[in-house]
Amino acid sequence: MKYFILACSIVFYVYSANAQPTKESAQPVDNETMKQWSAPYRNWTYYPDPIIPSDYKIPEAEDFHSYDVPCVYQTPDNPDVWYMSFIGFNSRGYNSFVVESDDLIHWKKPKLAMGFGKEGEFDHGGCVIGAYLYDSWDIKAPRTLQKNDEKYWTLYGCYPRQGGYELRPGYEGVATSLDGFRWTRASDEPVLSIYQKDCKEWEKDCIYQPWLVEHDGAYYNFYNAAQGGIEKLGLALSNDLIHWVRYPFNPVISNRPGGYDSDFSSDAKVFRDGDHWTMFYFGVGKGGAHIMIAFSYDLVHWTADPEPLYKAGGHPSGLDKQHAHKISLVYNPKNSTFYMFYCATGNKGRTIGLLTSNPVK
Repeated sequence: MKYFILACSIVFYVYSANAQPTKESAQPVDNETMKQWSAPYRNWTYYPDPIIPSDYKIPEAEDFHSYDVPCVYQTPDNPDVWYMSFIGFNSRGYNSFVVESDDLIHWKKPKLAMGFGKEGEFDHGGCVIGAYLYDSWDIKAPRTLQKNDEKYWTLYGCYPRQGGYELRPGYEGVATSLDGFRWTRASDEPVLSIYQKDCKEWEKDCIYQPWLVEHDGAYYNFYNAAQGGIEKLGLALSNDLIHWVRYPFNPVISNRPGGYDSDFSSDAKVFRDGDHWTMFYFGVGKGGAHIMIAFSYDLVHWTADPEPLYKAGGHPSGLDKQHAHKISLVYNPKNSTFYMFYCATGNKGRTIGLLTSNPVK
């Protein structure tokens, strides 16, 4: 009962605070403003080669390949070094790995970050970390991990079974780390599952990847989930990172018939961008997966641009001929450049590619 009252209070507070149609709440973003806000993230430069190729060899994990879900971060102890987590797949399932770099181009020292859960557990099929608790979600802020209760935190996507690719039903868990590199489960129960009482029809078949934002004393979890072959984006809320309740008016990003997100609206990455919030997500429609963008004044009500930032097939080498999706965005103040890492699927397999707001070498 205590959890139920707490959960309902969180949802009631967020919804009530945003119920009035003011500029800071439910006001939709008009087309002219949407074009203005999305313009800085268009027409970027494709880095010629994969940052992490599909056959990248990781010591003691040589059977993993097909890399996916990049997420860049830094630690307060070593602010001059960048780290990137990503997942690899073998015949059993997923593991999360981490590499490091001093220039955001050349990555080294790969090591395991989080592996398979125990047999019979909700994360036995592997863990996909990357929804980190940062110090700041400002779009140009360093992606520095924040400690809570003397530990670093991440939400993660996971699967209960081994032996295939994204074997349903997926779950979300929560993990902690003392050093920012090796992560362990922080709760023996999933934070989101299809078996919870507030799970709705649109998400009844599988829960996928989270994204974590902290704002005004509350935690926001943007997650994608599936009903059949359709994925949409929802929102859950918490005040302790362990207990979550779904926003009652989910999904917050749906699908547009005939659009670039007609089948999937998935894998949100949300940042504070001046006087508003910007969400990067991927849509599946019109023959591929594409990088999309949406905007909000309040983190709850979103207006999605129907035109992709980047369409599958844009890379001149064919690196993303099939899919361009699952981004990680970071700003490098040394050269005033945004780096957008993404999963590129094309003629070189499933790789980690890179787009930059200015040409880099």
